[in-house]
Amino acid sequence: MAAAARLSTLRNRDSRPTGSSVAAPRRLDEGAISRHGDDRTAISGAPRRDDEAEALLTARGHSVHGVVRGPGERRSSIGVRWPSEREVADEVPIDLDVHQATRVLTSVPLWFHTFALSREEGLYTPGKARDHGYRLASIPDSFIGASVLDVGAFDGFYSFMAEKRGATRVLAIDNEQYVHWVRDRWGIELTGGEGFRAIHRLLGSKVEYRCMDALEIADTDGRFDFIFCFGILHRVENPLGLLRTLAGVLSRGGQILIETYGILDDAQGEDGAVRIPNPGDVYTNDHFVYWQFSASAIANLAAFAGGLRFDVHALPLVDGHPRIIGAISSPRPPTQIAVATSDTGK
Repeated sequence: MAAAARLSTLRNRDSRPTGSSVAAPRRLDEGAISRHGDDRTAISGAPRRDDEAEALLTARGHSVHGVVRGPGERRSSIGVRWPSEREVADEVPIDLDVHQATRVLTSVPLWFHTFALSREEGLYTPGKARDHGYRLASIPDSFIGASVLDVGAFDGFYSFMAEKRGATRVLAIDNEQYVHWVRDRWGIELTGGEGFRAIHRLLGSKVEYRCMDALEIADTDGRFDFIFCFGILHRVENPLGLLRTLAGVLSRGGQILIETYGILDDAQGEDGAVRIPNPGDVYTNDHFVYWQFSASAIANLAAFAGGLRFDVHALPLVDGHPRIIGAISSPRPPTQIAVATSDTGK
């Protein structure tokens, strides 16, 4: 009850005045971007179709290959060649000399994120994560003046990217649950936060880091214009509670960029489908993956979390694992919905 009261209090506060501007991800047709009414430039929440993703990646210098699915099919993005981990890491270059880079490289027992320690020497941290590529197209090009929350930050790549792209404040939080599944999956002992602290020192970063559970974020001061929630929803015991908590600290017109574990073929369109895997079935020896979500299930959770809207950006398959990435944001005003309906003929 106390937690619910805190969330209710947060939701009823007036939004803080802000001059922040979060630029939407680059698109081929900027005129097609829908925006929310707000006192600042809002974040685009329109779905990213496969052809839009291909155009965006091509514009950024990334090659694509294969057949991109037509507009009448599900947005699975199977035909898109997403950027490699190193291409994404180059977005936050560190570029040390070879001796410094080698020392940092060997100072952390396991790297989850890939960082460009020395592009000239080809020295990158050997990140275990293989999902930066398809996330990149959904991340705004600019966070100038914005406050950003990174939930489940791990090594903090997205926190440092937001800072580099102009965020005024970045708060990275992680309950460091990963020390358990890292040990179980790879037999490596971590104390928690090693990679984050190493990169933080190298960059002279001002990103704040707190070891805390995401459900405790309601107890912190302030609101956030943009929230990263990558790889977390399927690892929490109360996914609706998490979304409600994040909605309670989201600024008016803000956006939660969410990525989580999906269902193959998106449960073939079954409305609200959620699956519960056997412990250790999704990733060997990893007993912290509790859920598999369909896109409609996330949309329904977002609606329960405060009448929010979920727009799918992509449904990629990574090493045989289905994923979902999209944006949770405030619903469009009725007048905007009417215009959109008229334009599409639906």
